[in-house]
Amino acid sequence: MDRWKREGLLNANNGLRNQIEDLLDTFQQQQTRLAETYRQLEETRIRAESVDRSVAATVDAGGVLTELSLTPSALRKSPDELARVIVETVAQAAEHAREHQQAFISPATEELEKIGDLSDLVPEVPDLRDIRTFLRGERNPPQ
Repeated sequence: MDRWKREGLLNANNGLRNQIEDLLDTFQQQQTRLAETYRQLEETRIRAESVDRSVAATVDAGGVLTELSLTPSALRKSPDELARVIVETVAQAAEHAREHQQAFISPATEELEKIGDLSDLVPEVPDLRDIRTFLRGERNPPQ
């Protein structure tokens, strides 16, 4: 191999190495931000009250009921009416939780979309975009 060809390969190798190191640095920064985002989401609680304030429901960021409060006036309702108010209130809290989660996660996922992927540099490497798409629930697990 002549000197020029070898230097060309070394330069290409160094360039690729720099690109991969930049991707890894960016990925590590994003990983830290995402971990903090998910930690904050785990602590999130959303509360909703019925129109007459007889029922209050608290849900986590995923919309799972964590607390239910009934006032004495709620207990004077018929069983069917009380059940309807509870379901409506929990549904309202869960909807607010979904909206909050989307608003909270959206900036982080937008940043992730801007990051290149190793598969852009080396086609044989698994694509992180597939993993991100799966985590957003948009498709089946990556192969």
